[in-house]
Amino acid sequence: MIKHKDHFHGSDLEKIEEIYGIKKEEIVSFSANVNPLGISPLLRTELSAKIDAITTYPDREYTSLRKCIAEYCGTEYENVIVGNGSTELISLFIQIEHPKKAIVIGPTYSEYEREIALGGGTTLYYPLKEKDNFKLDVEDFIAHLNESIDLLVLCNPNNPTSSCITRKEMRHILDACKQHDIYVMVDETYVEFADNMDEISAVPLTNYYNNIVILRGTSKFFAAPGLRLGYAVTGNRDLIKSINTRKNPWTINSLAVIAGETMFRDTAYIQKTRQLISSERTRLYGILSKNRDFKVYEPSGNFMLVRILKDDLTSQDLFDRAIREKMMIRDCSTFPFLDNKYIRFCVMNPEDNDRLFACLFPA
Repeated sequence: MIKHKDHFHGSDLEKIEEIYGIKKEEIVSFSANVNPLGISPLLRTELSAKIDAITTYPDREYTSLRKCIAEYCGTEYENVIVGNGSTELISLFIQIEHPKKAIVIGPTYSEYEREIALGGGTTLYYPLKEKDNFKLDVEDFIAHLNESIDLLVLCNPNNPTSSCITRKEMRHILDACKQHDIYVMVDETYVEFADNMDEISAVPLTNYYNNIVILRGTSKFFAAPGLRLGYAVTGNRDLIKSINTRKNPWTINSLAVIAGETMFRDTAYIQKTRQLISSERTRLYGILSKNRDFKVYEPSGNFMLVRILKDDLTSQDLFDRAIREKMMIRDCSTFPFLDNKYIRFCVMNPEDNDRLFACLFPA
């Protein structure tokens, strides 16, 4: 059994290898939330064929890549900023806005609070409630906003709850934030996995609101975390100018440019991914919904949050059980507002999903 202090992120396979003596190549990671298809065959072919691109500098303005992203997102390319992963853009945005007080809806990704703290700001958490199945009570949340808050951070769909805020609800939130002069940063890392993406994505709202920036990346949906290609969409041209002035030139390398221009137009891969995740998510959610020892929350992303109802079972127990079978899930006890009764796992290929369920949720 692992000690309580040992908690693992989806990228911590080296630590797992050291502690459990399992080769990282043999581990199926249900913790990283990465597309189980891996990179597309088209991307593999394109990168191999254009390897000589590394002999030249990329376009400093990344115009072609930004136009490709704009077409993919349904916006103007002037509204697109690219960065070395979405984490770089999160950092740059917070450095520029320099919030003294931010509010984050939790439980959620810890990097937001870290970046705010590095800038000298403080973070307040508005907790999603288990009794509401971790869905945001928009009216109650808006009642907690005031002029002392500079920044609101939303992950949509949210990690680890997999709950979402609709565009209609987001518009209501943006109106309230306008009244209090609050800027809104929306992380849409997982929105492409959602069946109702067109009802969730806030990209169209950037045409009407200048107090919102939307962040996305290629790590999860396109299975390319090592590529470090992220992008942001905002209608606030002053913010775009500030970010471009502050960030280093050529933060996106030549191969990442080629990869981006390939993957955003790879409609076959995009469709195959959505079909796989949608069908398996529905199947797995249906199975777990009938298990009286667990409570599963309706997922919008490519992962599910599960509450353990058995008194004699903890998230550490299930993590340990899975990893010994060379499968890695997320023990959610380190997330704010969650305890050792919550785990999260992502949707993988049917064979791997069946193996995980046989291990953790035997009928």
